[in-house]
Amino acid sequence: MEDETAEIELLEQNLNKTLQTSARMTAILNAFDTRLAKLERSIRPLYDSTQVLNRRAGNIEKALAKIDEVASNQEGIAAEEALILRGPQPNQLTTYTEALDRLNASIAFKSGDRDAQDTARLIETGAKKLAGTFTKLVAEVSASSAAFPASTVATLRPLVAFIRTLPLPATHPSHPAAPAIMSALKDAQRGYADMRGNWARRALEAGGKRVVDRAESGESLVVGREFGDWVAGVLAVADEEYLLIKELSPLSSPNAVATSYNTLLNPILALFSTTLTSLVALIKRSLSKHAFLALAANEALLTLQDQWDVLLARRGSENAKSNELKDGLGTLRGVCLRSFPEFLADIKMASLSKGGSDTSTGTADFVVSAVKYLERLPDVQEAASSALLQLGDGNWKMGEGVQVGKGNKLGDGDEQVILEHFVYDVITTAISSLTTISRTQRRGAYGSIYLLNNISYLRRSTLEAPSNDALIDLLSKPTQDAINSASRTAKAGYFDANFSPLLQTLTDDAGAKGSSGKSAVKEKFTRFYELLDEVLERHKNARILEDDDEGREDVGEDVVKLVVPSLVRFTTKHKEKEFSKNPQKYIKQSSEAVEAQLRAIYR
Repeated sequence: MEDETAEIELLEQNLNKTLQTSARMTAILNAFDTRLAKLERSIRPLYDSTQVLNRRAGNIEKALAKIDEVASNQEGIAAEEALILRGPQPNQLTTYTEALDRLNASIAFKSGDRDAQDTARLIETGAKKLAGTFTKLVAEVSASSAAFPASTVATLRPLVAFIRTLPLPATHPSHPAAPAIMSALKDAQRGYADMRGNWARRALEAGGKRVVDRAESGESLVVGREFGDWVAGVLAVADEEYLLIKELSPLSSPNAVATSYNTLLNPILALFSTTLTSLVALIKRSLSKHAFLALAANEALLTLQDQWDVLLARRGSENAKSNELKDGLGTLRGVCLRSFPEFLADIKMASLSKGGSDTSTGTADFVVSAVKYLERLPDVQEAASSALLQLGDGNWKMGEGVQVGKGNKLGDGDEQVILEHFVYDVITTAISSLTTISRTQRRGAYGSIYLLNNISYLRRSTLEAPSNDALIDLLSKPTQDAINSASRTAKAGYFDANFSPLLQTLTDDAGAKGSSGKSAVKEKFTRFYELLDEVLERHKNARILEDDDEGREDVGEDVVKLVVPSLVRFTTKHKEKEFSKNPQKYIKQSSEAVEAQLRAIYR
């Protein structure tokens, strides 16, 4: 028990000590609380001031960061502004376009503020600089006489590709620079069209002038085809320029390209019209000389109609109302229509000259012209047949004569027929004029030689051996019959005019007998040799078929067969009757000598 009591007392002592310690600790803590309260009351104003300072420090830091950002942006804008104002430099197009792209991107986030307006003006300036570079490159190329170099096209491609991405009212209606950029690009595109159009005119002008200059002295068919080749060259240049303007025009919409292409074509089409007008004026001054120039040019233009229609379509529906080729064809067609009746009138006029003492027997100029005309006609068959169909079958005779194969009105598909009818009228008119001239403008037997020479030349040059084999296809059976009939008539007329008097002297007079009969025979022999001398003398001055050896020999053979047998019979008959004691006085030459002299005429 005592032990337990002792332990309890010990525990009570320890508890009292603990209570005392706790009391002292409580007193100490209370003192700390009091001090802390005093400290808090002392520190709180300082804390509040520190919070304000911290906020101010944060604001200052944010302001400084913003200032740094603005300063950095201003430095970038200043650098890009200098780049834009300087314009695109050689081999630095990408740098320039990237700067414009950045400006375009930034303007989307600054709509309406002052910076956006400044940026828009800078973009506008950049677009104008690009348009100026485009115009400068095109101007340099267009100032030379060479075609558009491939190297320049390669340079322009990336430039044009970027220009086409610039903001325009149609694609960026809210962009403040879009209207000004549109105006600048329109000016650039208009300038391109003007420069390329003037370049094309200069490039083609010399060729057109050369054709007109050659038309006066050159061969008509050749010059007409050269004109066609020149027009084909005009179309080729126009086609090439269309491909270029499609690829290089800053504004690529179909309407913009069509309008610009029309502007480009205006100088070219004006040159075409001027050249054609000059050519037609020259043709009209001497239609008979230049008829085939008109026909050849007309035929050449007919073959180019499809290409011209393509050109018109590219100009746009609003600009395709005028058709210079159609107008030119109409003008040439009118000239061609005039040429046919005038040509026939010229042939007919050749027979209207007065005077009957001419002894010339050479080929007439109008016959040579007619043959040349017919030889060249197949070379312009399409144009000639088209014009003749429009003129109307037989109307080239201006109401005179009867149409060949008159029947239903001719139209499409009758091109061959109309040409055959026209050729028939040319041939028969030439034959008629030759016949009239031989009777009214040539003296005596010279007319028959003149007719034979000209008809033979006409027959040989058209029916027997034409220089253009295609002419045979245009000679219908009535035409061939007319030529052959005229040839037979001319030959018969030649024999009759030159040798019938000879043969008439070799006929016996009925009832002449005795001394009167002998005197008549003497007179006949005398007259025969006198007439023979006249024939020989006449043929010294008037050559027969000078350019046709075979034909001339055939005529000589016929003459010998006509004259010599009659002379032999007459001589043999009267020698036996002893019409004279000295027959050699009257029979001045043997039949062999006469034959030799006659053959000599035709060698």
